[in-house]
Amino acid sequence: MEKRRVVITGIGVVAPNGTGVENFWDSLVHGRSAVRRITHFDASSYLCQVAAEVPDFEPTDYMDPKTAKRLARFAQFALAASKMAVEDSGIDLRSIDLHRAGVIIEQG
Repeated sequence: MEKRRVVITGIGVVAPNGTGVENFWDSLVHGRSAVRRITHFDASSYLCQVAAEVPDFEPTDYMDPKTAKRLARFAQFALAASKMAVEDSGIDLRSIDLHRAGVIIEQG
């Protein structure tokens, strides 16, 4: 069996308790919960009206408005986190073999 190396070079996070590695980590370290009343839609007809929403996410900070409009919110999160991970890595995508690179999206 051939051994292949995998290297994690960058991280991107879109989470209810922080977007971006620094914000997310700071919330974890300080024990800040993101669970609160739902504000993203009218939840008055639901038994449960609390959730962990991603409150301050602006998709156009990570993609053009046309792309943002076409994508579901979860896909916007994935694209934004992927972009953050690539930027965090410092890799120049023009200088590598793109067939040997990838972004892994992990749902926590």
